[in-house]
Amino acid sequence: MTIQINSGFDSGNIRLVGIEGDRVDLEIVTDHLSDFYQWFHFRVAGAKGRKLTFRLLNAGNAAYAFGWPGYKARWSTDREAWRTADSSYADGVLTFTKQIDTDLVWFAYFAPYSMERHHDLVSRMALMPGVSHRELGKTLDGQPMDLLTLGTGPKTVWLYARQHPGETMAEWWMEGALEFLTDPTNPTALALREKAVFHIVPNMNPDGSRRGHLRTNAAGINLNREWHAPTMEKSPEVFLVKTAMDETGVDFAMDIHGDEAIPANFLAGYEGIASWTDEHGEKFYEYARRLARQTPDFQLDLGYEKSAPGQANLSMSTNQLAERFGAVSMTLEMPFKDHEVNADPEFAWSPARCKTLAHSCLETLAGFIDEI
Repeated sequence: MTIQINSGFDSGNIRLVGIEGDRVDLEIVTDHLSDFYQWFHFRVAGAKGRKLTFRLLNAGNAAYAFGWPGYKARWSTDREAWRTADSSYADGVLTFTKQIDTDLVWFAYFAPYSMERHHDLVSRMALMPGVSHRELGKTLDGQPMDLLTLGTGPKTVWLYARQHPGETMAEWWMEGALEFLTDPTNPTALALREKAVFHIVPNMNPDGSRRGHLRTNAAGINLNREWHAPTMEKSPEVFLVKTAMDETGVDFAMDIHGDEAIPANFLAGYEGIASWTDEHGEKFYEYARRLARQTPDFQLDLGYEKSAPGQANLSMSTNQLAERFGAVSMTLEMPFKDHEVNADPEFAWSPARCKTLAHSCLETLAGFIDEI
């Protein structure tokens, strides 16, 4: 049979360069109107019984090529369980091999989270007791911007994910968070809902998600560089969410992301904003310390450099919300690789572990929210 490579589906991304014997040469397609690329997602048919070697020839010019060493591609036959493939990176080429034992096999940069699954999640959660849904507006491609709200308490918490659409672990985290908060048998969730109103945006970038982008929306815009001055023409996703935040205020905020290079889960804060005080910043640091005590899937040693005093980038949401609202604001980063201090050789960092980390984040918040 002839080997067939296809990415013509929700979040698909690959370009076939050529097939020679058992070697398949590919290229990742850039985000529309942008130079960003790194997300890939494709399926292989007609290769049952063969061991194939895949080469991503343009990996060396990807947005975060320094993240390829130590990375392992994911594969699945049922699109539920995503395992790691033998992978290596050298001379600008990412190579991975797989013995194909089925009629179809799927490959991706990380376990995909489709827009259809997103709509299933939003619909399921909107039916839960005490949960309301609001469509904030539409994206440039005409997709809905979904907001879920629950809780009755005096604090205002915003959770939002996937500004960068290729960071699919962010919406897996969201699925875990929403399941936790809506569990009627969970006393911690019930207590949280009595102490706060939660405003939750499971996917900040529906257009990039469906188009198979790494980092941008339909206009080629990096949404996490738009929070200082979003517009409906270029970044309606941020404009709509920020407008809703202005209506409610923000006491605590978490922006959920994925990092290409660092093999760990970590938090980034808002050092460098003009209104920074050590007393306020200590609240962020204390939350991180408690989260590290809560779960072995979080650590404090690896992460980003802190901004110097007065040098925070207010186009990024975490800095903007801390400065604008005085919020205890943070960015959660999860790895495309694995959380090395608690590694899983078969699955690496996985959807199940994203969801479990969400539970830990909320359990930590439950013991912390009175201090915000």
